[in-house]
Amino acid sequence: MRLFLIILLGIVVNLDVFSQELKCRIQVVSPQVQGTNKDKFTNMQKDLFEFINNRKWTNHAYTQDEKIECNILINISTEIGADEFKGTMQIQASRPVFNSTYNSVLMNYVDNDVHFRYVEFQAMEFNEQVFTDNLTSLIAYYIYIILGIDYDSFSLEGGTPYYQVAENIVQKAQTQDEFKGWKAFENNKNRYWMVENMLNENYRPLREFYYSYHRMGLDRMADKTIEARGTMVESLNYVQKAYRNKTISTVFLRVLFDAKADEFVNIFSESFPDEKARVVNILKEVDPANIGKYNKIMKQQ
Repeated sequence: MRLFLIILLGIVVNLDVFSQELKCRIQVVSPQVQGTNKDKFTNMQKDLFEFINNRKWTNHAYTQDEKIECNILINISTEIGADEFKGTMQIQASRPVFNSTYNSVLMNYVDNDVHFRYVEFQAMEFNEQVFTDNLTSLIAYYIYIILGIDYDSFSLEGGTPYYQVAENIVQKAQTQDEFKGWKAFENNKNRYWMVENMLNENYRPLREFYYSYHRMGLDRMADKTIEARGTMVESLNYVQKAYRNKTISTVFLRVLFDAKADEFVNIFSESFPDEKARVVNILKEVDPANIGKYNKIMKQQ
């Protein structure tokens, strides 16, 4: 009997330690929606939390320390009907850095074209092979984008299978004319173009950057700071190459800069003067929108 209890306890502990991939905080807010039952948004938040965090998104085992931290904020601006809403969605994700307490931001993106239906107390379902509803498709799409970027940061092009699932979600969602953001002709910065960029050969250097910068750079900062930072400087050449290869859509570049601009300033402000000059010259070319930030690199000693 005692042996049976020990085995059972081991199974329970193992299931707890090797569990889902995500540690995701979800928030649903509706400050612009007046005169409605706010309980439905509380229930929506709870349902989404369980949908995201209780589902296995990959075939891999994650320990608690390895879980990907992410935040999703859904801001509902319009209640079209009792179960139909429009708004925005902000997606943030980060990865731990080896031998440190620091988490490096991988994604900080706002989708301004969010439109979905939600029926209170109805189970949330998702199937990769068929479109079920736009809310779970939106969430699943961004989860697989997060997984793709995270895996790219640990192994060279390791995120490909997850980008391919995201691409499949796009294809299935395109059958629904009611919901925007899934089709190429709508604009060149939507969900279609995001995953297109991530699988586009012209932007392959960005994926090489994610691996070199994080795995060969940040993860070695604790033990070999100068050498690791030098590798991170060199990794910016991949970004420059992708920028010069850029196509009609540059949403992948925007995803990178929105996540990394502040970190670049913090990391490279500690570089040697010649490294600083190289970094700033590259960043001013590839991300002119943040020139004001990058100028701080040269000023800090």
